Amino acid sequence: MDSEMQMSESESMQLITSMINKAKNFYGETGLFYLIWGWVILFCCLTSFVTVYFFKNQNGNLVWLLIYLVLIFQVIYSRRIKRFQRTRTYTRDINGFVWITFFICLMLTIFICSAFKRYEVINPLLLVLYGMPTFLSGIIIKFKPLIIGGIFCWLMAFISPFINIEYQVLLTAAAVIAAWIIPGHLLRNKYKSEVAGKNLGNGF
Repeated sequence: MDSEMQMSESESMQLITSMINKAKNFYGETGLFYLIWGWVILFCCLTSFVTVYFFKNQNGNLVWLLIYLVLIFQVIYSRRIKRFQRTRTYTRDINGFVWITFFICLMLTIFICSAFKRYEVINPLLLVLYGMPTFLSGIIIKFKPLIIGGIFCWLMAFISPFINIEYQVLLTAAAVIAAWIIPGHLLRNKYKSEVAGKNLGNGF
């Protein structure tokens, strides 16, 4: 009876570990979305800063419309990926809801700040929001660079009130490098190593 219970506990632990690993492969995954969003937002930050600060052209802020194109791409890509995902895990679902919550809060924050014409607080509040899903995703998939990246976003948010508004977008640029671009490349390298290891193990 004891041996059966031990076997059952061992099998349960293996199942849980397997589920967590599958979730890591989907979200911690290839690092693709962290890299795409990181580089796009960095590009928008720098383009906006250069055009507005150096050329005094407010039209530079139109570059942020790129975000909607990336969002459309992500929705289409995610739907295609889900067709090949035969298993669902609690961890994966939780991580997905974390990012959905982030996006809803992001849109509401931008809308409310714009409605009240409080443009000076948009970047600081966005930094607070960027830190939330990044930190939680790092906890969920147990990836320290994401945890550190989330904390760095909050540090930039804390610093932002002491920085002139025209430079605050540079804090956002630094935040996405630390929170998404660097962890994204690390996840990408990890993913490639795991794929290469599996291919070698399968005799490829």
